[in-house]
Amino acid sequence: MEFLASPELWIAFATLLLLEVVLGIDNIVFISILAGRLPEHQQARARTIGLSLALVTRLILLASLSWVIGLTAPLFTVLGQEISGRDLILLLGGLFLLGKATYEIHEHLEGEEHAKSGKVSSFGSVIAQILVLDIVFSLDSVITAVGMVDQLFIMVAAVVVAMVIMLLSAGAISAFVNQHPTVKMLALSFLLLIGASLIAEGLDQHIPKGYVYGPIAFSVFVEFLNLRARRKRAEAKPVHLHPTYVKNGQAEPEPAKPAD
Repeated sequence: MEFLASPELWIAFATLLLLEVVLGIDNIVFISILAGRLPEHQQARARTIGLSLALVTRLILLASLSWVIGLTAPLFTVLGQEISGRDLILLLGGLFLLGKATYEIHEHLEGEEHAKSGKVSSFGSVIAQILVLDIVFSLDSVITAVGMVDQLFIMVAAVVVAMVIMLLSAGAISAFVNQHPTVKMLALSFLLLIGASLIAEGLDQHIPKGYVYGPIAFSVFVEFLNLRARRKRAEAKPVHLHPTYVKNGQAEPEPAKPAD
């Protein structure tokens, strides 16, 4: 009952929930792009499995907080730079994200025939790639949660509620990204930016989240305006009706003229 009676705990829960949802959008976008390479009847299942694995990964990491905190201890030094287990995971995850986003952009820009030739991937390979990124995003998410909140039950509640929100919105986000090529390209560019920020974090070069998500939010707003402008232009185009003539008081298509 302490949770229900304490405004401070509610504020901490709401703040952490918002952060988890924001961090989870990256995960949804990546999962949506990967699932888009599967046959249509498998895409929803891949998204559900991917997000469920992300939830399980986060809960396992929260259940082993002492191990997670221990990941921040230096393991070795390279050129005067101390490298911890967390740094290694972020570096490898950032490199994987850069490589995968670059590959997807290349596939997207190579033309329709090339894209079709690489359209379908195996279900297992897509899930494996999703799991790799789930681990990276989950580690970043859990370490952020540990730095913000002391109570484990608040962390678990925020993670579970955020994942439910992501599961409910994954289908709509995926459809929106896949239906608009410019949005998909923008999402891939975001993944490049996030991959670079993970590499920087792995090298102990902390980049404030606002510097990463601020440009992303601005770009999304501009793209939203572009989509609205394109929709209005499409609605304003004149509709060319088939020529008609009146017969027995009703408009009917004009009969074809006999060939000369």
